[in-house]
Amino acid sequence: MPDTIQSDISMSPFHQGEHLAQERLGVRGIEDWARQVVRDHLPEQHREFHTALPFLVVAARDGQDRPWVTLLEGPDGFITSPDNQALSIGALPGPGDALHDSILPGSDIGILGIELATRRRNRVNGRAAGVTATGFDFRVDQSFGNCPQYIRERNWRREAGAVRCQTTRGRRLTTEQARWIASADTFFIASGYRGEGESATFGMDASHRGGDRGFVEVPDDRRLRFPDYAGNNHFNTIGNILLDPKAGLLFVDFASGSFLQLTGKASIDWDSGALARFPGARRLVTLEIDEVVETRSAASLRWATDADSVRSIRLVEKTPESADVTSFVFEARDGGPLAGFEPGQHLPIELDIPGIGEPVSRTYSLSNGPNEHRYRITVKREPKGIASRFLHDHLEPGAIINSRRPAGDFVMTCNKCPLVLVSAGVGVTPMMSILQAVAGERGNRPVWFVHGARDVQHHPLALEVRDLASSRSGITVHVAYSQPGLEDEIAVDYDSHGRIDGALLARLINNVDAHYFICGPTKFMGTLQADLQGRGVLPEHIHTESFGPAG
Repeated sequence: MPDTIQSDISMSPFHQGEHLAQERLGVRGIEDWARQVVRDHLPEQHREFHTALPFLVVAARDGQDRPWVTLLEGPDGFITSPDNQALSIGALPGPGDALHDSILPGSDIGILGIELATRRRNRVNGRAAGVTATGFDFRVDQSFGNCPQYIRERNWRREAGAVRCQTTRGRRLTTEQARWIASADTFFIASGYRGEGESATFGMDASHRGGDRGFVEVPDDRRLRFPDYAGNNHFNTIGNILLDPKAGLLFVDFASGSFLQLTGKASIDWDSGALARFPGARRLVTLEIDEVVETRSAASLRWATDADSVRSIRLVEKTPESADVTSFVFEARDGGPLAGFEPGQHLPIELDIPGIGEPVSRTYSLSNGPNEHRYRITVKREPKGIASRFLHDHLEPGAIINSRRPAGDFVMTCNKCPLVLVSAGVGVTPMMSILQAVAGERGNRPVWFVHGARDVQHHPLALEVRDLASSRSGITVHVAYSQPGLEDEIAVDYDSHGRIDGALLARLINNVDAHYFICGPTKFMGTLQADLQGRGVLPEHIHTESFGPAG
């Protein structure tokens, strides 16, 4: 090993294996930052967080030195924190659990406190101190927070009268167990390393992994494989495996509270051709299974089975579109695939804004086509808008925010019908996504794109609209400026003077069978909808999406 790694390891929050992974991937620059966030104690907010949880994820080793991971649960208050370097946990792995009778004084313990409903999680590693018949004391070596990447939101409840069912053990996965793993969107992993001497970097670690259902593969009844994506660059799990390949996994059936525990030997595929099947994955981890432990109804807790997921996305482009509108283009933080969307849908995002205690949630219509593998939102800066001002004034390329899966019902309901896309102001954004989609269609069904703006200075995406319209026949564009200036008269970037109303649409479009998509201020949409229905357009052919500043 290079002397540069060896010489600073005693002062580092990372052990030798974590350094090797960081060195390989060129992220040793994480060191200075990590010294500030990896602590030898629990900050007050972490103490409050852990002691309010209904369960903990706990990693330890059995009598054969094999890592396993389990959940420990208890009534409200079963976790306390006597001081900032200790937790007292009123629970132990029960009979049948792979870690039953394995937590002893001095045992290395890794703990993950995770609140699925809010996606908060904190990790703390250390050792067991006193152990009784009903629980154990835990002393902290290292404590640090984690980002919420891939945590699926799940509310929980207690199942009254839940009874732990019989445990079964085996060396191979049954067909049902393989199906369970292949349909999972979450699992927990135990890994660890203890070298010569004493170091706070040694010990066990419990970590979370998540993804879309099917992200874990089961090649056969003795192996499973999962992709590993970019994270916080600590490489706690990967670093442990480099020095000690033994690992344990836990899959939870959230509907029944059942546990599937595995232990075995892990290996890392850094660069084989198999990586190409997992877009964005930085490496693949394979577990060769030594033993399987399944316990039905192992926990009295139950969680929602359908859960929303959150992705961390990175801003890669920021482009002014008009005097007060800017486009923001995002890609997945880890380089993986983003959830697809229908033209016209919106993207829910969360912003951590200084001075505001909770994440600020907003939804913005996607303004790009659905096949670009990116998300683009186009946002108007509102003078009193908390989120829009933050986006315009402070968010720069490289920044990371959280997003949820695109959603919304403002989508095309027919593939061949004539379309009329009518918008005002920044209401143009979902129309851009729809126009991108229809411009790429085969055929030439009639499409009218009608947009109202104040003037050329307040007309976002004007050139893009004209380019899309010229890309295929059958697309007609009409722009109305309500307050054109002298420069507008010279540039001739608009087609009529005034606001969009029913009379204008009647002159432009004589087709009662067309589907009308309208987006803009509420009064604008209400007036147009009434005019269209008065002309005989069926209500089910009129689709609206309100637009306006958030509080």
